[in-house]
Amino acid sequence: MKRAIQILLLIVLTTGHAAADSDLASILMRSTFKIQGQTSGGTGFILGKPLAADPKRGFYVLITAAHVLEQIKEDTAILHLRRSVDTGFTRLATPIKIRKLGTPLWRKHPDVDVAAMALSLPSDADIALVSTAMLANDDMLRRFEVHPGDELLVLGFPYMAEANEAGFPILRSGRIASYPLTPTKETKSFLLDFNVFRGNSGGPVFMHHENRIYGSATNIGVTHFIAGLVSQEQNVSERIKSLTEELIRTHRLALGVVIHASFIEELLRSIQESKETN
Repeated sequence: MKRAIQILLLIVLTTGHAAADSDLASILMRSTFKIQGQTSGGTGFILGKPLAADPKRGFYVLITAAHVLEQIKEDTAILHLRRSVDTGFTRLATPIKIRKLGTPLWRKHPDVDVAAMALSLPSDADIALVSTAMLANDDMLRRFEVHPGDELLVLGFPYMAEANEAGFPILRSGRIASYPLTPTKETKSFLLDFNVFRGNSGGPVFMHHENRIYGSATNIGVTHFIAGLVSQEQNVSERIKSLTEELIRTHRLALGVVIHASFIEELLRSIQESKETN
């Protein structure tokens, strides 16, 4: 199977006061994929890291929660890509090397559950390549006055379910349920009010807000950016002790833990273009 040359044109979206037809949701739909091993899996999304010599061009980088790759014990995983055909889209299941002789090919952030890995992918894969400039940092969160109660969108594969036979992710939403958000270096994550299921881990969490009010003004257009990725479900454990036994019961809170995008941005600084094909 032919692999794409990794030097690719990036889809450039602006954050904040953007054109109304800049649809980050559709673009991320086309760049979010199921990652699967023999007994476990999750969600990953692909960004384009700009080249230092030409920022309008970039190469593929797979982003996911680190535990998704760690729990796949094989050296090769399946990335369920898609190709565009006359009738729409069809699945393109693609083996990718995640380890070489047992050594991980991905990089993990030292402080949070985030992993990144450069990839070369089939030339006929349909991928809308989003620039890493869409990753929200502290300045963006403050400028757009992101706060508890704001609605964010989430893409993923709950229980590994798909939206259709082509393998597109399922779009869901929730509201920011914790405070404070910044400084992200200290908070590391935030809570999102949505049900998390096995398979959601690694999915992108993003804002798409029309005519958002910030800076004491209504900003006509679309405010959009990637806020982070789903790491895990937030639960509460209860210890029940009797004379003869001790039990621990876990209670679901229907909350997701989202790692801030600033950590993705930080990890990406260490990712270099892959010299190998998968």
